[in-house]
Amino acid sequence: MAVRRTRPPQPLAPHGIPGHLVEFVEALRGQGISVGPSETVDAGRVMATLGLSDRTVLREGIACAVLRRPDHRETYDALFDLYFPAALGAKTVLSDDDGAADATDLQGLPPEDIEALRGALVDMLGENQEMADLDDRLAAMIAQIVEAYGRYNSSRGPSYSSYQALKAMNLDDLEGRLLAGLLAPYGEEPTPTQEQIAKALAAQRIAQLRKMVEAETKRRTAEQLGREHVQMYGVPQLAENVEFLRASGEQLRQMRRVVAPLARTLATRLAARRRRSRAGEIDLRKTLRKSMSTGGVPIDVVLKKPHPARPELVVLCDVSGSVAGFSHFTLLLVHALRQQFSRVRVFAFIDTTDEVTELFGPDADLAVAVQRITREAGVYTRDGHSDYGHAFVSFLDKYPGVLSPRSSLLVLGDGRNNYRNPETELLAHMVNASRHAHWLNPEPRHLWGSGDSAVPRYEDVIPMHECRSAKQLASVIDALLPV
Repeated sequence: MAVRRTRPPQPLAPHGIPGHLVEFVEALRGQGISVGPSETVDAGRVMATLGLSDRTVLREGIACAVLRRPDHRETYDALFDLYFPAALGAKTVLSDDDGAADATDLQGLPPEDIEALRGALVDMLGENQEMADLDDRLAAMIAQIVEAYGRYNSSRGPSYSSYQALKAMNLDDLEGRLLAGLLAPYGEEPTPTQEQIAKALAAQRIAQLRKMVEAETKRRTAEQLGREHVQMYGVPQLAENVEFLRASGEQLRQMRRVVAPLARTLATRLAARRRRSRAGEIDLRKTLRKSMSTGGVPIDVVLKKPHPARPELVVLCDVSGSVAGFSHFTLLLVHALRQQFSRVRVFAFIDTTDEVTELFGPDADLAVAVQRITREAGVYTRDGHSDYGHAFVSFLDKYPGVLSPRSSLLVLGDGRNNYRNPETELLAHMVNASRHAHWLNPEPRHLWGSGDSAVPRYEDVIPMHECRSAKQLASVIDALLPV
């Protein structure tokens, strides 16, 4: 009897440098950056060609191979620093030009010595025109400060805190001393222009110094606790993956930059669907019935009637503080898609509904428009807390003829009604008066119905969709856009 030979199990990834690159690519994918097999192969060729001697060149080369969108660069850089660190350990700090500088181990350094380090930092920052021109002494000094003042013992062992290191450095004091040094050559009365330039330069260098400290802290933490720990807490999320309800002001500003590419993608898909619908889809039932006269062979294909022209879109959005970021982002996306509809009308509310369509004209500054809503529109007439029920009442009282069989209704909000009357009957009337109706909710699904949430009652009336991030919102809108 022949013996079947079993092939030994193969490793999931190659060893050595190729395996390390595969792990780096997997980390990029884990953060939401799409990197396919061809891009991975290209990155391997880049590494083989450029080598590992110059981190700056290698960073840019791999970025050209794997990145498709510029707004992914911040996340890429953070992961690159984890997988291709500038140094190993605390003693030696390697520069991007393969230089080296010895950093003294400052464990147990007396606290007063930080003053000498601050003075040396001010001298270094004041001597150079660009941070890129700073030599290895600055990197070595930052490594010393992080080792001496940023180290602490966590439940998982020794770790490093950028907060502790930055607190010891006292960046506000450093910025003031640096500004004084930059203004010194101009005498006692510098001109306003000279003062503005010096302030901007000092702020820029302190901000870059902060980034260097944070990068060094992440590097040392990754050595102690592993890359996975830093990836979980220290790598910035992609703008399209940030949850609306947890986004900071800066993250919301970054998210606004992804509106244009998202809108272009959605508009292209919708246009393609419309082109197909003009010819009409195959009517399978009528085609099979007609094939009976030809022995069951569908020689003559029967097409459905084409869909009607572009529909009207009516957007009803909650602009209260809890969901303002989500509503504003969605309004920006809807505004970018306005050409896909015959007409777009926008209504905003907190406890009372008011039309704000005129704020979103073709030439309007969108960032200004969303800010003007709460200042100029009559979106609250009571206590200023969300009241969906009264918003529905005021909408139907003031705009009774807005919804029609050609309308697509889009409700934006978390459905938290402060325990007031949800007026589900009025919402049902609005849904029945529209051709399509959907509710987009930025809250996690497991919170629907908790506390003052009236979502379970609204779900019985209108289809509700979870939209926690820009990426999820784009997927939902792509599926819901009527043809």
